Amino acid sequence: MTDFHGVFPYLVSPVDDSGRIKTDVLGALCDDLIKAGVHGLTPLGSTGEFAYLNAEQRSTVVQATIEAAAKRVPVVAGVAATTTADAVAQAKTYQRLGADGILAILESYFPLKDAQVEAYFRAIADAVHIPVVLYTNPQFQRSDLSLDVIARLSTHPRIGYIKDASTNTGRLLSIMNRCPDISVFSASAHIPAAVMLIGGVGWMAGPACIVPRQSVRLYDLCRAGRWDEAMTLQRKLWTINEVFARFNLAACIKAGLASQGYEVGDPVPPQPALTPDERKIVEKTLAEVGS
Repeated sequence: MTDFHGVFPYLVSPVDDSGRIKTDVLGALCDDLIKAGVHGLTPLGSTGEFAYLNAEQRSTVVQATIEAAAKRVPVVAGVAATTTADAVAQAKTYQRLGADGILAILESYFPLKDAQVEAYFRAIADAVHIPVVLYTNPQFQRSDLSLDVIARLSTHPRIGYIKDASTNTGRLLSIMNRCPDISVFSASAHIPAAVMLIGGVGWMAGPACIVPRQSVRLYDLCRAGRWDEAMTLQRKLWTINEVFARFNLAACIKAGLASQGYEVGDPVPPQPALTPDERKIVEKTLAEVGS
């Protein structure tokens, strides 16, 4: 199985007022992130507004990311659906486009039992021959992955990773203890350095889009076991997470990127863009961190 590790920015999806994906902007962002040292790219995560894009827009985002990456780093594309058939179709499409892995996300309107949740993720993994990263985010998912389901899914030959956004770091340690064959990625909801300390392999998060060099530096310090230096940098970077927790995540990342010269546009309606005063807060925080 392909070895995924390190910093994987959750990419924004630049969209103009007509709904066209701004592939040139996305390509430039991907190129700059790779030059900054990130270890992979993740289109169509939460920051990528997957829930607000149609099938054609999603495929365009994935294809543009793959073309920009040009095999320099792996691309793990987000797959999200309310039906198993749709999720499987997306996964097959992104694999055909050249994705190196799938980030599997479950959307649900009605709550599901463990058996149905497990069947959904297993169907995605059965449909492709590339690695699958499970994604669990109890804040937004009506049906979450239980520890028992994660343990059973971890035995699947293509499910080797999980990205957990639960905010419960103890849950991550439980996953590591219970499922030794699955590697854990942190989310921005966790403290990345703390997750690395207990055995995490990196993080997949939107803020890495706007502070890629600092994120890679933090990862390198953690890998080297230089925990005092890592925590000094982590404390500095955590101010970004604190600001983003106050506002819409995609809006924050897009505002931050706009301040850095990327014309990524506003969040897809009906999501609100940041107000001018909110943008100033984001820009001030980035300036203090040193974007």
